[in-house]
Amino acid sequence: MTISTTAKAVRGALLAAALLLAAAPQAQATPGHHLPGNWLYLTVTKGDSRSSDTRGTLLLCDPPQGHARAVEACAELAAVDGDIGALPARDVMCPMVYAPVTVHARGQWSGREVEYVQTFPNACALGARTREVFALDG
Repeated sequence: MTISTTAKAVRGALLAAALLLAAAPQAQATPGHHLPGNWLYLTVTKGDSRSSDTRGTLLLCDPPQGHARAVEACAELAAVDGDIGALPARDVMCPMVYAPVTVHARGQWSGREVEYVQTFPNACALGARTREVFALDG
């Protein structure tokens, strides 16, 4: 390859990447504060904070949608006025296996900003503590 051919290839790759980013659906990006009603952008990262194994979704609660268990998650959040830390923990026995899971929620509930970040020792502990809110797998 000559230098001009390499430069053209790099420019083409950059253009393709820019077009893909521009065409990505808004629900995949961090939502802006312009959404009406109660909503949270939720992410679950397996492993430590440097992991690339992150899944996310936009949970809308007016009406419930965008989440595999939106109806249940919205009902649980409504019961604690959007305070994820106030969700009652399930009484379950979790294995003592260290496989960290970090969750992050940001959004709006009843006109208030919501920001929640927590690392749990494993997925069982996450489910016991946050119930359906971070159950993104359906």
